[in-house]
Amino acid sequence: MGEGPTASVLIVDDNVEFQSTVADLASLANCTVTRATSVREARRIVRDRQFDLLVLDLDLPDGSGLDLLDEIDLVTLGQIAVVTGHPSVDSAIRAVRLPIVDYLVKPLAADALNRLFERARLHARALPPGAGEFSGMIGQSAQMKALFDRIERVARHDMTVFIHGESGTGKELVARAVHDRSGRRGEFVALNCGAVAPDLLSSQLFGHERGAFTGASQSHAGFFERAEGGTLFLDEITEMPAALQVYLLRVLETRTLTRVGGSREIPVDVRVIAATNRDPGAAVSSGSLRGDLYYRLADFPIELVPLRERPEDVAPLAQRFLDRLNERYGTRRFLTAEVLRQWTARPWPGNVRELRHVVQRAYVLATDDAIAEQGEPPPAAIARDDGSVTFQVGMTFDEIEREMLLKTLAHHGNNKRQAARTLGITTKTIYNRLLRYRSLGLIGDEQLGTEEDD
Repeated sequence: MGEGPTASVLIVDDNVEFQSTVADLASLANCTVTRATSVREARRIVRDRQFDLLVLDLDLPDGSGLDLLDEIDLVTLGQIAVVTGHPSVDSAIRAVRLPIVDYLVKPLAADALNRLFERARLHARALPPGAGEFSGMIGQSAQMKALFDRIERVARHDMTVFIHGESGTGKELVARAVHDRSGRRGEFVALNCGAVAPDLLSSQLFGHERGAFTGASQSHAGFFERAEGGTLFLDEITEMPAALQVYLLRVLETRTLTRVGGSREIPVDVRVIAATNRDPGAAVSSGSLRGDLYYRLADFPIELVPLRERPEDVAPLAQRFLDRLNERYGTRRFLTAEVLRQWTARPWPGNVRELRHVVQRAYVLATDDAIAEQGEPPPAAIARDDGSVTFQVGMTFDEIEREMLLKTLAHHGNNKRQAARTLGITTKTIYNRLLRYRSLGLIGDEQLGTEEDD
């Protein structure tokens, strides 16, 4: 029981024998213990200190333990366990109205106490509120601290930013952070260049005039104009057709654009941030990214480190994802030290996105509050970096179909239209399959997208 970080425990109980029993077990569980015998004494202690676990008796000499909870900032506490030898309906109802409270009846079993201590250690291991958090991103590794510093430095400079990182590393989050800290008053507008048909991308990006093409019944402002005074994020820039790359370069140089079918030059004040999951040098060499455009976009390059190279970020990220699930569903589930050890040792080819999905599946499959299993379905196939999929004997046709579809989508940057062409099916079929996979907890919302994305 002594493994893991040291947690701080406050025991508030006027029964000295009970205090000693809990304190002895807490010490064996690698927890430091502070004791109080009254509401007044506990109030004085929690005023200046934070604790990972509060064990609080209901019946104290100077009032109910619940009175203490009405007076203190619950944010300063991790887990709270209310204990009593005289349970009542009123006290139970009052206690469970607080989502972080456990209501336990004396005498307490050692197993119940050890579960509380394990939660306390995990709370101690997770990031405290605000620590290691930067514009919605979580990270305490040296790599993430360096990333936060680079974002802070470039945000208020009017430079284009080029973000390179594997899928699932959070490229859009980084782009949003740059925008949020830039002071620009306009909107943050995002466009995935691979999710729009090439013949429609110019209209979506630069807008069109009425009558520019069949169906253009009215003028349309593109993404550039929508981002006026703000930031335009161009994800998967290497999927943009070469002809449009030439025009994009011109817009960046002149800070003006001409809508499709128009002749009037429209000035634009837009900061552009581009991103790709491909190696920029290889993309330039292969011709999928023009060299002159790349150097214009890369005024300030940012490379994102994959999750496998910063394992110390796995635990706080997993805890954050679980906190959101607990808040959404009103539960109090927690991650065991063993499952965190397993997750920290994984290679995470899908990075933070994959970790979030694993936490979601583990949450759904958990049979009690303690999440001790990784929560993954048995591996149906092994995807290799060369773009192939190895199928195993005994797989069902549904498993084969799912792995082939998801692998093909990943190969095409989640572009349903291109994946449909490769597989010889319709985008509607792909979308319907993804809807079913999401309902089973096999993919998340960002993989589903919308049918209209393509």
